[in-house]
Amino acid sequence: MDTSLPHVQQSFEIGVVEIAPEVIQVIAGLAASKVDGVAHMNGGFVGELVEKLGRKNLSKGVKVHLGEHHAVIDVSIVVQYGEHIPEVAKQVQRQVKSKIEEMTGLEVLEVNVHIVDVQIPPAGASAEVD
Repeated sequence: MDTSLPHVQQSFEIGVVEIAPEVIQVIAGLAASKVDGVAHMNGGFVGELVEKLGRKNLSKGVKVHLGEHHAVIDVSIVVQYGEHIPEVAKQVQRQVKSKIEEMTGLEVLEVNVHIVDVQIPPAGASAEVD
């Protein structure tokens, strides 16, 4: 995670609320992972290492680019074999945009979905690979 990213700040009568970029990454990661057809998020080497150490990395596979009142989100996912990839990607875009806007008040300009792999069912599972 890039901790040099600017925090989102909102001013209220009695103070300022800051939202760290890592919070937005977690929201996006959770929203994307709950979409049917998403096998899991892809976080590359560092994300896999963190999980092997026993810690769940909820921001795995998510990059956030923040402006003053908006965000651009990149998510990398692994899709389950047999799913219609464009539909899964569209649902990921909708869910991520909706959850971030609902929870933070930021305008999400883009949600870019990167399909990095397909999860093939283990041998003997009900889905067959042709």
